[in-house]
Amino acid sequence: MQTTTLGAAALEAIRGLFDDWISRSVTVPAMEWYRRTIEELRHVADATQLAMAIGTAPRRLGRSDLLLTAEDLERVRTLRPNFDPQYLSVDQLARIAFTVASYRGDDGAFASWFDKFCATAGINELIALCRGLPVYPAATLLEPRAREAVRSGMKPVFEAVVHYSPYPAEYFAEDAWNHMVVKAIFIGSSLWPIQSLDQRRNAHLARMLVDLALERWAAGRPVSAEVWRCVASHADAAGDAALVRAFETGGDKDQLAVALALQQGAEDRVDLLFEKPGLREKVRQLQSRLISERIGWEALA
Repeated sequence: MQTTTLGAAALEAIRGLFDDWISRSVTVPAMEWYRRTIEELRHVADATQLAMAIGTAPRRLGRSDLLLTAEDLERVRTLRPNFDPQYLSVDQLARIAFTVASYRGDDGAFASWFDKFCATAGINELIALCRGLPVYPAATLLEPRAREAVRSGMKPVFEAVVHYSPYPAEYFAEDAWNHMVVKAIFIGSSLWPIQSLDQRRNAHLARMLVDLALERWAAGRPVSAEVWRCVASHADAAGDAALVRAFETGGDKDQLAVALALQQGAEDRVDLLFEKPGLREKVRQLQSRLISERIGWEALA
């Protein structure tokens, strides 16, 4: 894992970007309230004041989408690599900004407040705070709370941590990462928005996903086509057999997914796995189609 630590200068620059983005979507009085609240939190805030600001943000600022440009995304990613704010709403971004503004240089105190607040937050507050994980200070100390959110039974909270965020790939150990991916499949959440999924594939994860696929087949239940993305490059004998079975018995999406997984992670094993000439030729045809039609994992989810 390679973690990212944001210094004071980067946090200040990010705060400036957030101010610019929010100003595009709110009224002048709303923006005045936002800026006044930020200054209060930076200098005289306590936990109660921060909680009040977070709770009030939607009513004062609204819930409209951010109006971001390609240049906005490029600028923020020079400060925080792989941060993806384009799916945030104005109130969510404000809640994240308020949380960052409350930081006083004490990592332990910040992490303690964050943990306590998340434990009692409403679902929309929790979603917003979890989506801010990539830009918070004391990121390492927030990892237990991030894992707790991933264990949540609420799919929107799970996806707030997992989707479009560099945080899990940077801070989750292999076991936590693997259980996160398996849970995504289990609850019907897509894998393609998970950053660094291919880089963090591993043999243990492949075995876990094959076991899940076998259980679902035995119960007569469908298996997500995205499973094979994390299996092909680390498949053992059972994994190889599952890939062939998925291709032989699956529909068009399943066959395309197996072909793409092999193309991206185990191209040299196609001839070994598919001994029947007809199947082997079918895999090659589908791989050509994947290229010509530019079909990726998002289309196969």
